Amino acid sequence: MTEAEQAIGTPDAGKAEEGAGTSAAGADEAVAGRGKRHVGVLLTVAALAYLIDLVSKLAVVAKLEHHAPVEVIGTWLQFEVIRNRGAAFGFGEAMTIVFTVIAVGVIVVIARLARKLHSLPWAIALGLLLGGAFGNLTDRIFRAPGDFQGAVVDFIAPSHFAVFNLADSAIVCGGFLIVILSFRGLDPDGTVHKD
Repeated sequence: MTEAEQAIGTPDAGKAEEGAGTSAAGADEAVAGRGKRHVGVLLTVAALAYLIDLVSKLAVVAKLEHHAPVEVIGTWLQFEVIRNRGAAFGFGEAMTIVFTVIAVGVIVVIARLARKLHSLPWAIALGLLLGGAFGNLTDRIFRAPGDFQGAVVDFIAPSHFAVFNLADSAIVCGGFLIVILSFRGLDPDGTVHKD
């Protein structure tokens, strides 16, 4: 190869470098696109869980509060409005502010995980957790007595079980899915590990 060819480079070498740059950029775009898509799934699931919980609470407060329980499946399943200052299923009523701080912490952790989220099942699980946390946090902020100590509206009352709401259900389902994903070795970034 002459000095002039070395200085300029062969046309094939230039094409190879250009192709390598294009494929690297394409790979980066594919990863970025994949991440954005799963963050979109997380936000969509969270929004749906939140809206369903919010609408259900508004409806039952307007129609059922201060009324006798409504039988859905006999006495096995009823709708009965209860204001809960504790955590899910009525646990820890004297610690309302603690549960509010925990809910905010869960939201912050999910926001941090979302930056490297490349797993669709994890996006769904985290979306359920996020929507449920926001649903109950909305009650803590805006329902009496307010100041992050508001009572959460619970209304699903199975026989011989604690009364709960749809936000609690979303949190439990999301947590259960995370346990399954963890046992299967699937990480939020989409990698699979074997212990």
